[in-house]
Amino acid sequence: MAVLDVENLRTYYYTLRGPVKAVEGISFRLDAGMGLGLAGESGCGKTTAALSIIKILPTGGRVVGGRVLFKGSDILKMKEAEMRKKIRWKAISIVFQGAMNAMNPVYRVGDQIVESILAHESNVSKKEAKERVSKLFELVGVEPSRADNYPHEFSGGMRQRALIAMSLSCNPSVLIADEPGTALDVIVQAQVLKLLRDLKERLNLGMILITHDLSIIAETCENVAIMYAGKVVEYGEVRNVFKNPLHPYSQGLLSAFPSIKDQKTRMTSIPGQPPDLLNPPRGCRFHPRCKYAMDICRKEVPKPTKAAEQIVACHLVNPVTKGQEQ
Repeated sequence: MAVLDVENLRTYYYTLRGPVKAVEGISFRLDAGMGLGLAGESGCGKTTAALSIIKILPTGGRVVGGRVLFKGSDILKMKEAEMRKKIRWKAISIVFQGAMNAMNPVYRVGDQIVESILAHESNVSKKEAKERVSKLFELVGVEPSRADNYPHEFSGGMRQRALIAMSLSCNPSVLIADEPGTALDVIVQAQVLKLLRDLKERLNLGMILITHDLSIIAETCENVAIMYAGKVVEYGEVRNVFKNPLHPYSQGLLSAFPSIKDQKTRMTSIPGQPPDLLNPPRGCRFHPRCKYAMDICRKEVPKPTKAAEQIVACHLVNPVTKGQEQ
């Protein structure tokens, strides 16, 4: 069952120089108990997509088109009061990037989680909220007595676990994790990712994992959406996309990761830089960096289409007719 359907979402940041087209017509589906990885280079629109879903874009950011359906209801049409009461934290919660800076340093960790519970559930007493915090800390593998500590008394991994506990405090259906491994060493990162995977299965959570590390997605998610310059260029099951990437950008990302099983080969990188989204290239946004670029790539926007087992937006697998919308 789909808990979240994103359809043709478009989000721009309005500046004095013009609109930055950060997210341009992305679509994906998230089912209960399943994980979706949003992957791509920095600046490709992953975090903007997440902030658009729960409508907490920074100043200048605006959703200009599309729909975000949570269990059939369009979130983008909801007023702010309804978002606060029904959606944020209760239906969809987010673990922000950078656990080191995500908590107020002058309040105890437990008190901050209690505050989030009381703000969204008026029928819960403070005592009940504190009891819930203890259970949440046990759930994420932190000693409940540590709820009385301040954020600076937690290690990076413990802060990340505390943030996950806070995000689960109101029993959401969808959890968005934005770069959950940031600033963590590989051992602690593996523990946090295992925790997220276990919670997804145990609580039947729909989870969106935002990262540029494809190996994290392979370990945690069932589906993946590869983003480039504000667009989803390839979307499908993780196993299919990793075994048979069809878009040149997906192929470039995967070729940049070493394999521990195959023969040693020289790592290759994608030449060039991501485009300026104030003035994105005409046609396919990846064509200035693509070694397979054709004339049509410079003129026509590739239409997402089913190819093999995934959906791909590329003229190599989907020749389009003239007159395609730019």
